[in-house]
Formats: sequence, C-alpha cells, structure tokens
Amino acid sequence: MENMPYQDAALDTPLIQRSPVDSINSDWQRGLPVLTGKRVVLRELRRSDAASLFAMLTSEEVSRFISPPPMTVEGFERFIEWTYQQQRAGVYACFAVTLRGFDTAIGIFQVREIEQQFQTAEWGFAIGSPFWGTGVFQEGASLMLEFVFETLEVHRLEARAAVQNGRGHGAMRKVNGVREAILRHSFLRNGQFYDQVLSSIFYGDWRASGQAIHGLLPQHVH
Repeated sequence: MENMPYQDAALDTPLIQRSPVDSINSDWQRGLPVLTGKRVVLRELRRSDAASLFAMLTSEEVSRFISPPPMTVEGFERFIEWTYQQQRAGVYACFAVTLRGFDTAIGIFQVREIEQQFQTAEWGFAIGSPFWGTGVFQEGASLMLEFVFETLEVHRLEARAAVQNGRGHGAMRKVNGVREAILRHSFLRNGQFYDQVLSSIFYGDWRASGQAIHGLLPQHVH
C-alpha cells in the first residue's frame, strides 16, 4: 500500500507503452467500468474529484503510512491526469470510492502491474477517516478484487504495509490476505525507514474463499 504511486513526482514516471492488442482486456484502458455494490460504488476518477480527495486523504491519520499524497488541490489534479496516462498505457488503474446517492469521492483503490500482462500486481487504497469502521473498505475491496481477478486476470496480488500500520494489516485480514515476509527498511517516509509486511492473495484462494461477487469463471486458466 505504501509504495503505490501517489505523488507529484510520479508524473515524471516513464510510461510502458503497450498496444491494446497485447493487453489481456483492453476495454478498461479506454474507460474503467463502474463497480456497484449495495452501498459502495467504485468509478473512474474525475478531475473534479481533486478537492474532495485533498480534503479526505491529507490528514495525518490517513496519510501517516502511505506515500505522501499531493498537498494541494492542484497536485491532486495532476495526479488524476497521471492516472489517465497510466491507464491508457495498460499498466495501472485507479478508482474513486463513492457511496450510492453520494457521488463525492471519499477515497481511492489502485492497482499496478508488477509482471507483464498483470500476472503479478500490487494494490493499495486510502479512505477518508470519517468512513473508517463503516464497512466501506470491505465492500469496496470486494468490488476491486472482482475487477483485479476477473477483468485484469491477475494471478498473484500483493500488498505492502508498514509493520506499525495496524489498520492496514486488519484490512488485509478482512480479505484473507496471507502474510509472507518482512521487507526490512523497504519504505521511506519523512526521512525514516520502515519495515513492511508483504501480503498476497492468489486467484485460486480468492475464488475458494467465496469472495467472488458474480460467480462467473473467466475463460482462461490462471
């Protein structure tokens, strides 16, 4: 979670250009689907989300264990523009977290390719603290995992969270993430290095856990 692209500096990251023909499912590159749950809706980011994301995600309690978020509304606007570029390149996707009947962005879920064709990917998320403990994360995560495993056809999904990030570890337990290792001094935040816990979710384990929402098997073998 902490190492996910999430700052103005990421705007300088070179793109890995890939033609739609080479992508597993290129429709999402042109426009992310709207993922709808009972209460939570995940949709593509809009430039108009910058102000609400700035308000929700820059507090100390939210940003303490994530890569430093943009510190201005304009910085979030640049971040959102960067997400479009990365999405079109086929290497990254970022959803706004909203509630049914309340279209204001209250957080984000993001996923990036680690191995080509998304065989291995990393995901991360940040949700405004007023919505902690309300079930928003768990429902949003279920929608996101459906997209990750069924649309992107990821085999292995990884997450990294600082050892001190108890809320992040609790989130991983809710989605049956498995702890694999401690990555020593792998995250630098405000001049201090933190150890991180590496967790993973495999496609087969996700399906076996009953977390799949629609129950539709993809047409390929993971």
